[in-house]
Amino acid sequence: MAGFLDNFHWPEYECIDWGERRNAVASVVTGILFFTAVVYRRPEQLNHAFHTCGVFPTLAFFIIKMLYPMLRTGAWVWLFIGFVSMFGVLIASMWILFGAYVTQPL
Repeated sequence: MAGFLDNFHWPEYECIDWGERRNAVASVVTGILFFTAVVYRRPEQLNHAFHTCGVFPTLAFFIIKMLYPMLRTGAWVWLFIGFVSMFGVLIASMWILFGAYVTQPL
């Protein structure tokens, strides 16, 4: 994902230098797209179990990103815990979302 916008050329303006702000602009655009995807018109439509699909992957990403201060053996165990939790969250999110949308009667 690091080279996602390498071949995309921003409009050339003399007053704005897009080259160094590429990642910031991509982060803002993805944040806006995520915000528009999760907005509900009625709060009662949102099942509270859906929050787990976002909270636990964030915690697992923090677990994986905190590798650098650990020793070698501890880092392998910590990385394993992070990836197992990511896989568990993936399975749990499929279970929650299929249970909410697929198994509902028409």
